[in-house]
Amino acid sequence: MLPCFVDGTPDAQHALDRLCARGESDFTRVEADVRAILAAVREEGDAAVLRFAETFDKRRPSPLVTRDFHGETALARLAPEARHALETAAARIRAFHERQRANDARTFHYVDDDGCNLGTRVLPIARAGVYAPGGKARYPSSVLMAAIPAHVAGVRDIVLATPLAGDLGSHTPGDDALLAAAYLSGVTAILDAGGAHAIGALAYGTESVPRVDKIVGPGNIYVACAKRLVFGAVAIDGIAGPSEILVVADEAADPHLVAADLLSQAEHDEAAYPLLVCLSVHFVEAVSHELTSQLASLPRSAIARASLAANGAAFVAHTRERLASIADALAVEHVSVQTSDPDALAALIHAAGAIFLGPATPEAAGDYLAGPSHVLPTGGSVRFGAPLGVHDFVTRSSMLRYSQAALARQAPAITAFARLEGLEAHARAVEARFTKR
Repeated sequence: MLPCFVDGTPDAQHALDRLCARGESDFTRVEADVRAILAAVREEGDAAVLRFAETFDKRRPSPLVTRDFHGETALARLAPEARHALETAAARIRAFHERQRANDARTFHYVDDDGCNLGTRVLPIARAGVYAPGGKARYPSSVLMAAIPAHVAGVRDIVLATPLAGDLGSHTPGDDALLAAAYLSGVTAILDAGGAHAIGALAYGTESVPRVDKIVGPGNIYVACAKRLVFGAVAIDGIAGPSEILVVADEAADPHLVAADLLSQAEHDEAAYPLLVCLSVHFVEAVSHELTSQLASLPRSAIARASLAANGAAFVAHTRERLASIADALAVEHVSVQTSDPDALAALIHAAGAIFLGPATPEAAGDYLAGPSHVLPTGGSVRFGAPLGVHDFVTRSSMLRYSQAALARQAPAITAFARLEGLEAHARAVEARFTKR
């Protein structure tokens, strides 16, 4: 079931190289179409967004944008267990990010040895766009995980872009869950559209859609390509690719749990990456047996099978240190460490979006209830990226104040530096503060 590669062989190195390059998304086949969509939205506004919604979603949103989406009423309509799950998740996510905000000082300053008052001012951005995909599954969890950090950061206007299943008054269960999540997250407006046209509307603004400062949230290849193309007109959180998990296991791991965790990501999408690194071929065989058994009763087994066939892989390392170095090379979104000493092994791993320690910590807990945002870098971008958080929704301004005496002490060095670079006006701007007129 899982292709097995023994570390040190040419096949293993080829497989590792292929997976390490998985984030090099080929947007060639969609880029021309996405550029045309974005150009039309920028030029035609609402008319283009509505036209593309009819073309791709087979429906005409009415209204396109609303600030009165009755989220509290939608929450009340949910079954008690669903409502409890949403409310519990929202409370835990908010509590985690409130602590994160407390650790990210709103202002910072100090007086240096020369008497210069220097610092950083931290303020929330004015408006954020949160994208929540439709398609194979509805993800109210993504609304909570992306919008709550923005709300905690102090963003005043949070626009959720998501294609609803029906009109706002239709009360479909899937829409009620999304609207309830929006209410619990502090969303202030809903753009009833998805795809590249929704990204364009958020980035450029239309008659109905306010232009945002930053767009966050995952989507398909069209959404990812659109986010890349609008970057610069607006900030983005990153280019999201397919979901991925790496289970790092030793002889203490339970093959049943490892297989369950691999399937929890494989069922997301046929393009997902369920990966394993362990210490023996025998363990890979045991996990493969469990995968076959568990797939037999999995409702989304066709999707999970396709994911395993296309992107599943198991690597057999010879040492614990090599377990970690393979994990670092792969730089995976979710890393589940199921070893005899997970803390010690995790300390050796430097590239991971979220690390799940021990057999009692399923990746699904992070998807829904734990607290940290599940919006994570994919495709190896954890090497330089980070989980979505409060810090993604703030701006920082440097603050500088010189006294006349402080400037006098530094003036010779500043003017010398300016003239070194051939910028005479820079030097004179300093000297003007000491010249009598």
